[in-house]
Amino acid sequence: QLQLVESGGGLVQPGGSLRISCVVSGVTYGYYAIGWFRQAPGREREGISCIGYSINNSGEPYYADSVKGRFTISRDSAKNMVFLQMNNLKLEDTAVYYCAAGGSSCSGSVPNAVDAWGQGTLVTVSS
Repeated sequence: QLQLVESGGGLVQPGGSLRISCVVSGVTYGYYAIGWFRQAPGREREGISCIGYSINNSGEPYYADSVKGRFTISRDSAKNMVFLQMNNLKLEDTAVYYCAAGGSSCSGSVPNAVDAWGQGTLVTVSS
């Protein structure tokens, strides 16, 4: 059974940086796409970044316009881990961040299928 656990959330000042991680378990091989989603209070969940499977971790990343140029997604398929490096954080980036896995490729900034979600990690951007 596919399981995901996020970590690394916290409080950061505007303009600061944070890296959040996602560990995927329950699969023998990393033949899946991974996406990062976020949900701010009172708002719908938003797909912000996705990276597909590739044997040498060279899967093309995709980003929503809201984070393009500031966030970087990467994965280490050997360790079944995915990271989201977030730079130049803004107040509006405050949200619970979720990783999700499924399918094998991305449809824009989301996986083409989602089989499992993590429990989320809270990122708060505040001065």
